[in-house]
Amino acid sequence: MSSEVAERYGTGLFELACEDNTVESKKEQAETLLDTLEQSDELLLFLQAVKVTNEEKKDTVVEIFKDTLDKDMINLIRLLVDRDRTWYLKDILRVYIGLADEKLGIQKAEVYSARKLSKEDLQRIADAIGKKQNKKIILRNIVDPSLIAGIKVKVGNTVTDITMKSQIENLRQALLKGGNA
Repeated sequence: MSSEVAERYGTGLFELACEDNTVESKKEQAETLLDTLEQSDELLLFLQAVKVTNEEKKDTVVEIFKDTLDKDMINLIRLLVDRDRTWYLKDILRVYIGLADEKLGIQKAEVYSARKLSKEDLQRIADAIGKKQNKKIILRNIVDPSLIAGIKVKVGNTVTDITMKSQIENLRQALLKGGNA
């Protein structure tokens, strides 16, 4: 049920943003709000507290976010408070961000490397992937020293592994099978 609720509200917010031509700005707001919720559980716990009235919750939301979120985003939170569905807020925001990314031609990806990559390296990788996929690629660099050298790129369900670790593992498998490496 949780995913159905999140899908319904996230899609509703997305449709509203499409009508108002505010997909990108609402996406930025949704990302900011999601980051806030993920860094601190206090706000979500407050919104879910039974001893706090719905009016107090809604007034607090307005006070906290009046300069950061537009009226539609604040009204979404207020609606969730009224319907006792604040538990779904993070998932709703994730659904919206996913739909917005798709509409805006944005694909998120991870690049794993043995050391932190420079901004220039990340940009070259993002440009190369973006050119093939005809999308804007937003990369997140994940450092994994066990890779030894090279990179592993994950875009959606596709993984391209050109790391030293994978080459050593392929060599090991070939030797175990008695094959020539």
